This record gives sequence, C-alpha cells and structure tokens, in this order.
Amino acid sequence: MATSEIPLEFEREKLILRIDETIAADPNAISGLVDRVMGIARLMSCAKGKEMEIELALREALANAVVHGCKSDPGKQVQCCVGCDEGRGMLVVVRDPGEGYDPFALPDPTEAKNVFSTHGRGIFLINRLVDEVQIRRNGTEIFLRVK
Repeated sequence: MATSEIPLEFEREKLILRIDETIAADPNAISGLVDRVMGIARLMSCAKGKEMEIELALREALANAVVHGCKSDPGKQVQCCVGCDEGRGMLVVVRDPGEGYDPFALPDPTEAKNVFSTHGRGIFLINRLVDEVQIRRNGTEIFLRVK
C-alpha cells in the first residue's frame, strides 16, 4: 500500500478547485458524482494527462464506501471532497460512516487463490492508479493524490 509521510492536506487559499459533495449510499449515485467531478477537473486542467486514472480510482473509492462502508444503505451518506492546486496536484478524499477495516488484512488479488475472486481489487487498483494513498480513520476515509 502506498503511503506518504507528508500529510496530503492542501492549503485552502492555494486551491484552484474545491468540490465538497455528499451522496446517498446508492450505487446509482456514483456515476453522477464522478461525472461532475471529472467534468470540472477537465475544465480546470487539474489532472492533465491522468484523467482516466483519477476517474477509475474515484469510482473504486466511492464504490467501496457505498458497498462496504454503508452496506448499500441509501439512508447513509458518502462524502467526497476534491481539491486541486498547481503545486501539489489533485487531492480526492472519500469518507463513509462505516465500521472501517484493516487495509493490511486485505487479500492480495494477484495471488493464485484470489485471481478468480469476484471482489477485492478496489484498493489494489487505487494504489496503482494514483501517486499517493492514505487510508485513515480505521478505513472509513481514503485520501488519494495525483501529482
């Protein structure tokens, strides 16, 4: 798992983009939020050249929050915050109200016994798509950064 010694928070006054949205924990709400975030990010050139990676990582993080963190309960909510500044890149934070998990206990999806599993690749993919990943608050919050 990729982690960083440097906090991933950005300085508000240096942001050229800031999005804070909350969606119901409904899998059908994910695409609309991702489309809005990516539309604005493309317009602002926040992730120039890495749009596909950010889009897929954001979808995976939101899907994990909805399905695992909220157990697909549309009465619960998932928060997504996006920030972008020219010096540090793009920061995406996804939070859910779930119980969390131990990221070090996740099975390796590249091991032979897990290759044909129908789940368990989200965090693995996220770690390969973005430059930095931090999982916080017992797994209920994930920070993603693309430089």
